[in-house]
Amino acid sequence: MKFFEGCTTLITGASSGLGAEFARQLAPYARGMILVARRRERLDELAGELRRIHSGLDVRTYGADLSDEGQREGLVAWLEKEGIAIDFLINNAGLGDHGKFESGEWRRVKSMLDVNIVALTHLTHLLIPSMLKSGRAAVLNVSSVASFFPLPNMAVYSATKAYVTSFSEALAMELKPRGITVTALCPGPVPTEFFDTATRESELDMSDHFEAFPAFVVTPQEAVTAGLRAVALDRARVIPGPLLAASVAVALVIPFFIIRRILAWKADTI
Repeated sequence: MKFFEGCTTLITGASSGLGAEFARQLAPYARGMILVARRRERLDELAGELRRIHSGLDVRTYGADLSDEGQREGLVAWLEKEGIAIDFLINNAGLGDHGKFESGEWRRVKSMLDVNIVALTHLTHLLIPSMLKSGRAAVLNVSSVASFFPLPNMAVYSATKAYVTSFSEALAMELKPRGITVTALCPGPVPTEFFDTATRESELDMSDHFEAFPAFVVTPQEAVTAGLRAVALDRARVIPGPLLAASVAVALVIPFFIIRRILAWKADTI
């Protein structure tokens, strides 16, 4: 964790789940922390907790709906006005949706595209120029193991995460020679509020995934620790959990027509 000593980090989706856990694990080492999410009251509660435990940490909160381009630009303008230079960007904010594509609400689909792809890309684009000036910086994009496989009943979500992983890998190659580490964190099932918000009222609870793949489940603490370790080691991609990582490695060499049948069968049983 010495890699993160004295850093100033910006964490999106910081009001709960992995975002809040990133804040807690980085708080003993960071100099400054910007917590961003829509739920400002949740951010303020977390900021208060961190200040009580880590008196030397400069914690700021910023309420924003990152699906809105103007609010993303407003966030970066505020950082510039406050004289805050970010050297560790954690793009954690993300949305999911579980169910048949044709029955999904377009509003939910568009929000997923706007947050998972557009906001992540735009915020990175806005901050990279200043991060290049720091000499050493890092970007961690929270993707998913779903990025490796097109998932029935989560077609748009898995497609957005495929973008995040590919984008991160390409940026890692571009920016490594210039002093910026880029990492994609690709967890499997993690028990957070994500599953509650991704489940439609007419669908089965997505927490059934925990029962379907119990060996692949990792805690938020484990997922975040794996992500931070990968950043410190300058790894472009990490899958938390040795069994899940090994399973993905094996699956990626199996002919895809076999994987397709397995995924289609599994989607009908969950």
